[in-house]
Amino acid sequence: MKASIISPEWFASPLGAYLLEREQAYYDRVVADIFGFYAVQIGLTQFDFLRNSRIPGRIRCGQGAPAQILAEPMFLPFESQSVDLLLMPHVLEYTDHPHQVLREAERVLRPEGRLLLSGFNPRSLWGLARLLKGQERGFPWNGHFLNMPRVKDWLALLGFELAGGNMCCYRPPVNREAWLRRFRFMEPAGDRWWAMGGGVYFLQAIKRVHGMRVLTPAWKATAAANASPSLAARNVHSLAQYRMRRGKR
Repeated sequence: MKASIISPEWFASPLGAYLLEREQAYYDRVVADIFGFYAVQIGLTQFDFLRNSRIPGRIRCGQGAPAQILAEPMFLPFESQSVDLLLMPHVLEYTDHPHQVLREAERVLRPEGRLLLSGFNPRSLWGLARLLKGQERGFPWNGHFLNMPRVKDWLALLGFELAGGNMCCYRPPVNREAWLRRFRFMEPAGDRWWAMGGGVYFLQAIKRVHGMRVLTPAWKATAAANASPSLAARNVHSLAQYRMRRGKR
C-alpha cells in the first residue's frame, strides 16, 4: 500500500473535515448493528471508524501510528476465517493490487462475515476534479479512483453478496468552508435526484459459503421405493386376493 500517498493532514482542511464527517456518520450507523467477536479496520487508523461497534475485539491495522498492528492490506496477520467485521476505508485506491487486497479480505473473514469499504467515485464532481487537478496535487487526487460496478464485480467473483450501498459528498470538492456551506443544499438534492453522483461510495458485502447437496444414487432411490409401506401393502392385498380365488376352486 502506498502509505505516503494518504495524507492525514489533508483531513484537517475544510474539504477533508467535510469528507471525514460524512464517512464517520456512515460507519457509526452501520457498525452498530453488526455483531461478532473480532472487528478490524484497515487503513486510516488515525480515525476510529469502529468506535460505535459493539464487537468486543476491535483492532486497527495499518502501516504507521496509531495502528495497533503494523501490516500491509495484501498480507494481513490474521488466521483464515477469524474476523467477523472488516472495514477498508479508501484502501483499494491506494494499492497497486486492489483485487489481491479483496482476496485477503475474503480469506480472513468468517463465513457470513461483513466487509465495509468506501471509495472515491470517478463518475462524480470529485472524479472530474481529479482529472482537472492531476495526480501531482496530492491526496486524494493521486489515488486510482475505481468504478463502483467494477468493485462489485470483484466482490461477486470472490463469493461476496452485496448487502447494501450508499453515496455521500455531493457538494463540489472546493476547499473553502464558506463555499461548502453554500453548496449544502446539494446533499439532499443529490441523494434524491443524482443518486449515483456522490463523491464517495460505500459498499457492504457478506461472505457467503454455500453448502453441499448430497445426491442419492439411483439404485438407492429404487431400493427405497421398493421398500416403501404403500408398495408392501399392495403386495399383501394381491396375495390375499390370490388365496381367495384358490379357495373358491
